[in-house]
Amino acid sequence: MTSQRFRFACDTGGTFTDLLVESDQGLRMYKAHTVAGDPAKGVLDALTKAAIDHGLELRALLEAGELFVHGTTHAINAIVMGRTAKTALLATQGHTDVLVLREGGRTDPFDHTVPYPDPYVPRALTFGVPERIDASGAILTKLDEARVVEIAKELVARGVEAVAIAFLWSIVNPTHELRVAELLHKHAPGVAITCSHALNPTLREYRRTSAAAIDASLKPLMTRYLGGIEERLRDEGFSGRVLVLTSQGGAMAASALAAAPIHAINSGPSLAPVAGRYHAAREGDGARNVVVADTGGTTYDVSLVRDGFIPWTRETWIGAPYRGHMTGFPSVDVKSVGAGGGSIAWVDSGGVLHVGPQSAGANPGPACYGKGGTKPTVTDASVVLGHLDPDYFLGGSVTLDAAAARAAIQNEVASKLGLSIEEAANAILDLVTENMVQAIVDITVNQGVDASDALLIGGGGAAGLNSVAIARRLGCATVLFPETGAALSASGALISDLTAEFRRPCFTATDRFDFDEVMTSFAALAAEAHAYEEAQKGATLGATITFAVEARYPNQVWDLEVPLEHARFNGPADVETLRQAFHAAHRQVFAIDDPNSAVELVALVARVRCALRDRDLPRLGNAGGRDKLAARKAWFQSRGWCETPVLRIEDLVPGQNRAGPAIVETPFTTIVIDPGARFRATQSGGLAVDPAPARVSVAA
Repeated sequence: MTSQRFRFACDTGGTFTDLLVESDQGLRMYKAHTVAGDPAKGVLDALTKAAIDHGLELRALLEAGELFVHGTTHAINAIVMGRTAKTALLATQGHTDVLVLREGGRTDPFDHTVPYPDPYVPRALTFGVPERIDASGAILTKLDEARVVEIAKELVARGVEAVAIAFLWSIVNPTHELRVAELLHKHAPGVAITCSHALNPTLREYRRTSAAAIDASLKPLMTRYLGGIEERLRDEGFSGRVLVLTSQGGAMAASALAAAPIHAINSGPSLAPVAGRYHAAREGDGARNVVVADTGGTTYDVSLVRDGFIPWTRETWIGAPYRGHMTGFPSVDVKSVGAGGGSIAWVDSGGVLHVGPQSAGANPGPACYGKGGTKPTVTDASVVLGHLDPDYFLGGSVTLDAAAARAAIQNEVASKLGLSIEEAANAILDLVTENMVQAIVDITVNQGVDASDALLIGGGGAAGLNSVAIARRLGCATVLFPETGAALSASGALISDLTAEFRRPCFTATDRFDFDEVMTSFAALAAEAHAYEEAQKGATLGATITFAVEARYPNQVWDLEVPLEHARFNGPADVETLRQAFHAAHRQVFAIDDPNSAVELVALVARVRCALRDRDLPRLGNAGGRDKLAARKAWFQSRGWCETPVLRIEDLVPGQNRAGPAIVETPFTTIVIDPGARFRATQSGGLAVDPAPARVSVAA
């Protein structure tokens, strides 16, 4: 046994599983390879490393654990790879094509050769149920229970594993959805069920239906996955709380998320901006705009934090907009591109070099992993150029095969393009850098921000390979590599809050305001929020409850969310305050408003955030590198091969400027400092780099 108490934060990516372990003695970081067929094994492998490092058996470590916060890409990977449950949709008879028709919109409205996207649930598994409720909640057509029983028997015969129920106006009167769920439980036992009114009580039929279908399809998979993770942790002695990260940048109890797994779609990536905001506040010298970039093995995830606010998007798509599937829920606004340390470089039949979006993953991984991979990757290019030390990858726990990296780049890129092996490797890095730059430009320009005015946070294990080059291309004054940046999402998990959201439809307008309906709905929302807060007492450090309305101008299709200072409307003055707040919000988003117009309300929202910590993250206790470091030859485009100092970050004097070229190594990442750049250690253990004295805006 040990007297220490531990808190664990784990983020499972496509290539690596990151783990942060916090105790009274500080913070320690670990990385293990993600096991594609069994992600829970990667988690336990990382925990085993932590136990060994603490001089404990795994059971002793976990028995001393208080909290385990987990971020995972398991849900989104299952959707992308088509591994979700066999799912059926039950919709109001005559309205079964809602997933086909969607909300309109095309990426290119004049290109009619683009095939119409398939619905999330195929038509063959979509069933019309005789029933009808109108907008007032009145029953127009009684539910045909006999037909529901027939459908249930057919679902069983066809091996359906999950069912989404989405009827018209169920958000006003859910009687029919609830009764159908009862009948399915009786006549199709074991089938996972999602009722649209309970999951996403929104006015929009497509989003409500799509959310229900996606959620239902994930329930069997995520129930097994989260149950398996929790069971394996319990079997090894863990008795603390298990929380899972959500798309909204918070955390939920594992049991609650298993009941609504759609919230896990962007689990993990959504916490990178939370961590980025935290590190920028500590070390960002007051930067107003912060670009948070998380470079993993498979993807490059980018988000923009403005004035301390993490942006949300209500247009959350799985796949390309209009061609993918709408989740129907807001999420942290993160743009992902297929570019990372494991991105594969390839030359097409026309002799053009590409990098990504395909990734070598963890198995077989880059050619230099020595696991049978033969395709060159960004990691292989960094090995060839001397930027990565083959003997010190992941702190020396993995030895890279430099000869295999050279052979892959020579055979697949250099020989096909007529380049030297160094030029080919540099071309790979240049191209992936450009792809990443464009991802940042897209997300900044869309919000009216000049990227050159932003602080760049370099997060993720592969961030150090080219973040300085990215910052130079963007014209950023500084790129910051936080001490825990190699596990950025995991560090965000450690500072995340427990969150919950409650929503109620409410149809009224400022020129005919229904005070009774609004206050009744707010009272119900407040009761739900306070009940949730009360249930968390003793396990959290206090809660904050906020309220908002979803509103629009008359005849508008889209609505905006407007925060409220308090959840009460005592008279016309409060209604006018709301109207003016909506005008301001509309003006901020669209640069125009209609100050003489009334405003329609469509929904009321309450959010609860329960704090899980009240102190800063401690410093890393296992960031030390090798005892002796010396210079080694590395290749840079402006200099070719040159003797380059190799430094340990803990040996740098905070605030003392040094000039590149240099390579700064830690057991978790390698940071390449290009010639002409200057760098310094920060007081919090990070590294700040000025990429170049000249700044050139690329926002236009």
